[in-house]
Amino acid sequence: MSAGPAETAFPQRYVSLMRLTEKGLAELSDSVRRRKVSEERVAALGGRSIAFYAVMGPYDFVQVFEMPSNAAMMQYVLTARRDGHVDPLILPAFDTECWGGIVEHIK
Repeated sequence: MSAGPAETAFPQRYVSLMRLTEKGLAELSDSVRRRKVSEERVAALGGRSIAFYAVMGPYDFVQVFEMPSNAAMMQYVLTARRDGHVDPLILPAFDTECWGGIVEHIK
């Protein structure tokens, strides 16, 4: 039986669309080291980074996360924003199985 809309499957997934800030652009040469720091922070919160891409267009980076909770994701995002290198847009993501479980409960 599929999970109802009130039930949550763990880990939760998120997509982050990020734009470099002026500080991030000014310190671009340090971005590889900062990426490693980011991965360590995610792991310390019980999550993992599934994918990371530099992209062209209105955003500079796309990252896909698994995190144990919204609270863990929020803690990570606030820490990243405080650092001031990127301005992220966080989107909760639903895989095909989860999406199917949600849709089948819609009458």
